[in-house]
Amino acid sequence: MIPHHELLTNRRDFLRRGGAGFGSLALAALLGEDPLMAAFGDAGGAAANPAAPKIAHKIGKAKSVIFLFMEGGPSHMDLFDPKPLLRQLAGQRMPDSFGTVITAMGESKAPLLADKREWKQHGGSGLWISDWLPHTAQMADDLCVVRSCVSDGINHAGGVCQMNTGSIFGGRPSLGSWVNYGLGTENQNLPAFVVIKDTETQVVNGVRNWGAGFMPATYQGVEFEGGPTPIANLAPPKGVSEARQKNKLAFLGGLNRSYGTGREDNTELDARIRAYELAFRMQAQAPEAVDLGSESEATKKLYGIDDARTAVMGRNCLLARRLVERGVRFVQLYHGAGSKWDAHAKIEENHTKYCGEQDKPVAGLLRDLKARGLLDETLVVWGGEVGRTPMSEKGDGRDHNPTGFTMWMAGGGVKAGQTIGSTDDLGLRAVEDRIHVHDLHATILYLMGIDHTRLIYHHKGRPERIDMNEGNPFTKIRA
Repeated sequence: MIPHHELLTNRRDFLRRGGAGFGSLALAALLGEDPLMAAFGDAGGAAANPAAPKIAHKIGKAKSVIFLFMEGGPSHMDLFDPKPLLRQLAGQRMPDSFGTVITAMGESKAPLLADKREWKQHGGSGLWISDWLPHTAQMADDLCVVRSCVSDGINHAGGVCQMNTGSIFGGRPSLGSWVNYGLGTENQNLPAFVVIKDTETQVVNGVRNWGAGFMPATYQGVEFEGGPTPIANLAPPKGVSEARQKNKLAFLGGLNRSYGTGREDNTELDARIRAYELAFRMQAQAPEAVDLGSESEATKKLYGIDDARTAVMGRNCLLARRLVERGVRFVQLYHGAGSKWDAHAKIEENHTKYCGEQDKPVAGLLRDLKARGLLDETLVVWGGEVGRTPMSEKGDGRDHNPTGFTMWMAGGGVKAGQTIGSTDDLGLRAVEDRIHVHDLHATILYLMGIDHTRLIYHHKGRPERIDMNEGNPFTKIRA
């Protein structure tokens, strides 16, 4: 028989059991909370529930994030950052005045490659957007375009990892996990952090992009499938009643908790137990949340679901709206999963395809959020892990460029209709208002009403933050 309790027979056992609360004491001191309550809580208090918020959310800021990740690296000088000099010098080598350039593929002395786009200023704000994104261009006055993003990842593995976790090396918690840990969830019947891919192809680095790293595993993202059935095995088998499900869950929960006694350091076990419980609760609410059939035909058309080319991204964007509408904190959509935006050759063919797949759905998402009054409380972020080089690769493509690229934000308290930062005359390096990935993460938390310097998790005696103690929020971005 498994005992209901165990005696603490030695000092080592006592310290092991009690040590779990010491990190909470330090966190509580930093957050200005009652350290005893934070460390030990009460029955059903915040300490007993990992989904409870650890830091106060300020009213009037973004409540949720939809991160539209264009994996592989969209070309900024072909989409949002026109460079007339690039056309003038096309076919020539880059002038020596631009310095030495290290490329991912190692190609040197490559000639400059002109863009072939038609550029226009759009909206009352006059944002420059190319003809590759005609639907996004119609939403120009809702966008804040950041032309001066910088990353440390010269290849996809490092770049995607850093854009998600702050580090080019794996093992740290993802941004969605930090949001999940800090703000908790507004809906106990759905995951707080959801990831959706557009294809079955795995994202570079796999699931570690939405992993919890050194945090408890319960804060990791939950992957939904793309397509008409986002959650597999959601409906119970025929003949299995709700009462039977509850009894089975209670029995398994009792076994798991008994097994967990003395194994409190195993966060994967705790996460698995909580996942079982969440899965049961999801059977009641998730079917309605992921049922796009309840949407009007006009809404489906707005997202491009009626067109085979845009249907997949359209469904995913519409699902993202339904999830944040129901209290999900962080939704990350991968478009081009498997580095499909990576146009080392034939950039015209590549970007025509991938811009066309996501342009209308993304614009539809912004329109829909705005019409429903959700855009003010939903921060939408668009971009990839790197940009592209002004030099050609293989004659008609572009290499990776982590030293200056474009992302945009909308909603969530962002000051819309503005361009922030700039790259040099060829789009190679950020030269004004340089915003590193660490600053970007700090800015996202800032827009969610979080002081990122107070969102801390103690790991091996170190007070860890999403920005690795290097980032600062770019406050000009806020309305």
